[in-house]
Amino acid sequence: MQTESDTHRAINTVWKIEQPRLIASLTRMVRDISLAEELAQDALLVALKAWPQSGVPNNPGAWLMQTAKRRAIDYFRHRKMAATKLEEVGRIIEDYAPDHEAELVEALDDDVGDDLLRLIFTSCHPILPAESRVALTLRLLGGLTTEEIARAFLAAEPTIGQRIVRAKKTIAEAGIPFEVPRGEERAERLGSVLGVLYLIFNEGYSATAGEDWMRPQLCAEAMRLGRILARLSPDDSEVHALVALMEIQASRTDARTDAQGEPVLLLDQDRSRWDQLLIRRGLAALDRAIELGGANAPYALQASIAACHARARKAADTDWARIAALYAILARLTPSPVIELNRAVAISMAEGPAAALQLIDTIKDSPALKSYHLLYGVRGDMLSKLGRHTEATLEFRKAAELTRNTREKAYLLGRAGLNGGEP
Repeated sequence: MQTESDTHRAINTVWKIEQPRLIASLTRMVRDISLAEELAQDALLVALKAWPQSGVPNNPGAWLMQTAKRRAIDYFRHRKMAATKLEEVGRIIEDYAPDHEAELVEALDDDVGDDLLRLIFTSCHPILPAESRVALTLRLLGGLTTEEIARAFLAAEPTIGQRIVRAKKTIAEAGIPFEVPRGEERAERLGSVLGVLYLIFNEGYSATAGEDWMRPQLCAEAMRLGRILARLSPDDSEVHALVALMEIQASRTDARTDAQGEPVLLLDQDRSRWDQLLIRRGLAALDRAIELGGANAPYALQASIAACHARARKAADTDWARIAALYAILARLTPSPVIELNRAVAISMAEGPAAALQLIDTIKDSPALKSYHLLYGVRGDMLSKLGRHTEATLEFRKAAELTRNTREKAYLLGRAGLNGGEP
């Protein structure tokens, strides 16, 4: 028998999955992102009241959508909107009634029929500052909290909150159309859209907060939208490169946790559990990106790094020297202390922990890394390998303090204990 707590957990899971689609579809109807969010939240509140008594419906997404649409009609009636507006919303509800669900799902991936894709391009309009585009899209399509976005940006939470509020206000005041642009306008916004998709994927691949090591639904949604973009822009090398990068990384999903959900690091993973279909698809997309002349572009370089791991049947077969060289090219192209930290990990495998620690110590005082828990985790690992266990324990503890992910915190405290400290 399902308890009320079980139902609430089920509602939370459904909400994480359905929230972006719900907001996207409602935005198309009401042409107002803030109002769409409010209507979606209203539907969630109704579910929280109704489902513990009635049970979770067979198609919870459709249930939430219908509830939100009814709320939309109530909203327009309450404010005595024009009859034409009421007729428009009513017609949309008829067109997207539950018995047309199959047609709805089938239409999701076409050029002009994907509400999520429309919402991404709307959120990435050039009228918005670049950082606001990313924050807004992560909020709307990634379903991330303001706190989670702040951690992804390595920025203050109030700053991110203000960016999101201003972005929604700017879109509303400018009357930006809810559409996927064409031609040059689409090309202008594509780079920002790709960046947003990769951040969404990364949040799914390594969750910044919560009890789960990963949020696979976010990875799946980022890949789905990436494949749509690849069809929309078949001659853009970086689109194919990003798809390659996401698919190769996602191939490791089943091997990244053990039976208890605890993290399994790359070198310890059972590579027979890697998804070979995703690897083949990813490598094919990378080949396409290279054919289009984009071998040394940012996403292609990262995909090439991922490909080095995918091609190694055993961890010992990994070409770490090539990976370090690729990171060096990437660091010159897009200078970043995070990239240098990743390069240090590759150097540690190719040349030893001492060389890696030397590089890490040149970037450890970077303001961008001050609250970045992986800096301390990686530095702790290097110190541990060098036998400097007391220093390593302090670094692992610092990393554990900074992470908001329960699984990662437990792992890091475990590392601190193994190095002679108290976990």
